[in-house]
Amino acid sequence: MNSYEQSILTAKAISSKKGLNIKLIEIGDISSLADYMVIATGTSSTHVKAIADEVEYQLDEAGISVSHIEGYRSNSWILLDYVDVIVHIFSDEAREFYDLERLWQDGKEIDISDIVD
Repeated sequence: MNSYEQSILTAKAISSKKGLNIKLIEIGDISSLADYMVIATGTSSTHVKAIADEVEYQLDEAGISVSHIEGYRSNSWILLDYVDVIVHIFSDEAREFYDLERLWQDGKEIDISDIVD
């Protein structure tokens, strides 16, 4: 599975748990950090954790293991690092505060409206 397919699977997993405002940003041309970044919002700390758990489960089922996790004890932000795809699940307040879309505005936002709810 290539990194684009992995990012799409991630977005679908987030959508299946009713994650909000899902964004897929291609950053491979502007950074060596990863190929794609997926950003989404959960409605509560429990929802943020449930979304992250679902992403981890779905990708694990596809044979892709998470390389690193940050923020599992946080109430507002969980980062799942899959090397080529980085996943950020935020509370609404944390997403507004960190404003990753602005920081990565030079990346290319991929239209996933036909993929997610």
